[in-house]
Amino acid sequence: MPANKSNARKRPTAKGGSGASRPTGGKPGAKASAGKAARQIRKPGMSTNLKVTLGALAVALVAVLGVVLVNRATSPQPSAAVDAAVRADSHRLSTAPDGKVTVVEFLDFECESCLAAYPHVEKLRAEYADRITYAVRYFPIESHPNAFNAAHAAEAAARQDKFEEMYVKLFDNAQAWGHNQQSQTATFEQYAQELGLDMAEFRADVASPEVKARVQSDFTDGQALGVQGTPTFFINGEKFTGDPTYDGLKAAVDELLAQ
Repeated sequence: MPANKSNARKRPTAKGGSGASRPTGGKPGAKASAGKAARQIRKPGMSTNLKVTLGALAVALVAVLGVVLVNRATSPQPSAAVDAAVRADSHRLSTAPDGKVTVVEFLDFECESCLAAYPHVEKLRAEYADRITYAVRYFPIESHPNAFNAAHAAEAAARQDKFEEMYVKLFDNAQAWGHNQQSQTATFEQYAQELGLDMAEFRADVASPEVKARVQSDFTDGQALGVQGTPTFFINGEKFTGDPTYDGLKAAVDELLAQ
């Protein structure tokens, strides 16, 4: 690399002596000034070009770090996605200790497609048991005359620790009560009695604003997640787009368990 010309240029020699000889005469102030100038020349330091280059690199590094941080902040993390699909108070039919796979189903107890998926879901739950977390969330369809009543009955049973039992009752007997224009309140109360629930408490909970708000909360979350019909499944926070059959769900679960 060629030397910097400003450093390579020779200093002019004083008259009356060689450039290599130390001056022996002159005023002490002149000697001090000459020594100071020499020290300034010998003092190490960065060139202007190097300073500019390092400054540009620093600016570029800050810009790259800024982009990375923004992307991390705006990109949904896996845990955040799961948290959006299932809440702390969501009803879990099974819980995996390692939390590796979480399946969430938004359902309507009066939905024919949910009823068709029900035996597939039960087969999956029986096979995987506590190796997966399986959560159920309410998404009653307004056009189904008793969907909201059924969801309220399930939530009222949950308040007496009988959600899963009512969930099974409602699906096992869906052909008897489903798509009936008349209110099925008496039918749901019969199921509650068969489960041994406190009936006064059950009736009060079914009609309570707290139960209504709890069902609505699931429905609102479903809408925010893009749920438009039932059943809609989420596996580890991602919407499941395959067939809601045992084979389809099993394949997705196995893939995640193998990771």
